[in-house]
Amino acid sequence: MSQTQNRVDAAGLAALKGRRIALFGAGNMGGAMLRGWLAAGFRGSDILVVDPNPSNDTLSELADAGGRHVQSPEPGDVAEFVILAVKPQILDSILPMVGMMTGTSSTIISVAAGKALATFTGGFDGCAVVRAMPNLPALIGRGLTGAYANDTVNLHQKLAADVLLSVLGKVVWLDREAEIDALTAISGSGPAYLFFLAECLKEAGTDLGLSSELAGVLARQTIIGAAAMLDQSSEEPQDLRKKVTSPGGTTQAALDVLMRQNGMRELLSQAVAAAHARSLALAASA
Repeated sequence: MSQTQNRVDAAGLAALKGRRIALFGAGNMGGAMLRGWLAAGFRGSDILVVDPNPSNDTLSELADAGGRHVQSPEPGDVAEFVILAVKPQILDSILPMVGMMTGTSSTIISVAAGKALATFTGGFDGCAVVRAMPNLPALIGRGLTGAYANDTVNLHQKLAADVLLSVLGKVVWLDREAEIDALTAISGSGPAYLFFLAECLKEAGTDLGLSSELAGVLARQTIIGAAAMLDQSSEEPQDLRKKVTSPGGTTQAALDVLMRQNGMRELLSQAVAAAHARSLALAASA
């Protein structure tokens, strides 16, 4: 596995200058990618958005940057990078249009959840395809995207895909496509686990007599601050935990409950296993 930070440097921009990018779908994730590209300095004139009904804000941003929008591609609209940010249930229906836009040197990047590389067979045999799985914080540029490239993707195409995806946050490259299901269970579903922890901390605060508003602030900011420390520190999570934990103190009393047999560690392991199993089942039925 390799990884990159969400920084588009001058070399990355220069490598993609003048190379056509086609974005299918400008909804939540596609829109986040588009805004990220433009904010990073990508030329709007290199970007074509294919979407039957984009928001007015998206159309305005694209037009201001000199980009182009179409409801369906026109003859000659071949792109070097074709990004598929559409719902998985409509991916199959747009593949003929995707085929119109790909040439021998094109790279397809699919962020359609649950759609394996095997989706791109038939007319796409021999195409360079990257399968990517971003999580929810990608919408604000702080996400994690797991990516896997098929054997046709060369080094230059992989580096370019990395640049395009890095506007969403950190990018990790997986060694096997099957690892996407495990990544989904950890980072794809993971934000919900943290949001639920915030819910539980807030409820615990109100049980102690705090107002709902104050308990919410305490829970939210505690998680935000702890996450920032994880982000900025090179120390392992257990080392940071030990810094908060004094022997015989209040944190130790709480951890004795959370870390006992059949406690939080086992529950979280069971939850992640359930998410992984569901990801496998959904992939099998896709």
